[in-house]
Amino acid sequence: MNRLLFGVGVPASAARDADPVAWAKVAESLGFDFVSVSDHPCGTDPTYETWTLLAWIAAATNRISVATRVLGVPYRPPAMVAKMAETLDRLSGGRLILGLGGGYSDEEFRAFGLRVPTARDKVDGLEEAIGVIRGLWTQPGFSFEGRLYQVTAAELEPKPAHRIPIWLGTFGDRALAVTGRRADGWIPSLGYVPTSKLPEMRDRVLAAAAAVGRAPGELTCALNVQIDVGGHAEPGSDVIAGHADQVAATLRSFVNAGFTAFNFMLVGAPSTEQMERIAAEVIPALQAKV
Repeated sequence: MNRLLFGVGVPASAARDADPVAWAKVAESLGFDFVSVSDHPCGTDPTYETWTLLAWIAAATNRISVATRVLGVPYRPPAMVAKMAETLDRLSGGRLILGLGGGYSDEEFRAFGLRVPTARDKVDGLEEAIGVIRGLWTQPGFSFEGRLYQVTAAELEPKPAHRIPIWLGTFGDRALAVTGRRADGWIPSLGYVPTSKLPEMRDRVLAAAAAVGRAPGELTCALNVQIDVGGHAEPGSDVIAGHADQVAATLRSFVNAGFTAFNFMLVGAPSTEQMERIAAEVIPALQAKV
């Protein structure tokens, strides 16, 4: 089994009392492997733009990786994302995890004057975007002629110094197949589908990987989970709550189902105490049994 990875979701809040960079620095000091930020540019709550915030976090930290959880592909031309990603990864010393998705909210597309993609476009666009990004990262004079995206004899220099991991937040059968064929990781969110469905979905990802000659170990299976150490989850809630051993036991069940990374979403406002309890109590209890 690959080493377990642990991350913390940092809210993109730009409220007066919010300090995402400080939260990320705490996560780094506690030994977490990565911090992540979601991508929802439109809304009434004050927020920072994801890419800009991650660049600011990377500049203020030294070791911890930074992840997009996940960029909506239709918001930005994939060729520009390739350039942006290479730059952030290089300036951060190789700490970027590029999370991509099809774009969750059609209302956000409408509000920002963007074309609203169909369900087919979201999945096809995701696969084409990876083709564009990987091509620009690895080939000189790269051209790509897709249904949705095109690149003509494009030069991107410098090329990445290493393989930048691409994780996909996907759920439907076609999107899961794209993940297996093209991605380095899969990062669904607990609650979007029943827990009982996750092993079946993971099997679809790995089957698609095997169909193109990829080994299962090439993909990181990560899981976004809401967590509340010491709290009590409401009946039917998707929050993993309870004392540290209870939380660790629940997480262990996901490890047994094949997940090797967790992105912890702290319930309520970000709490240094919650991060400390996860790092000091939950993670050691989980690792001791794995």
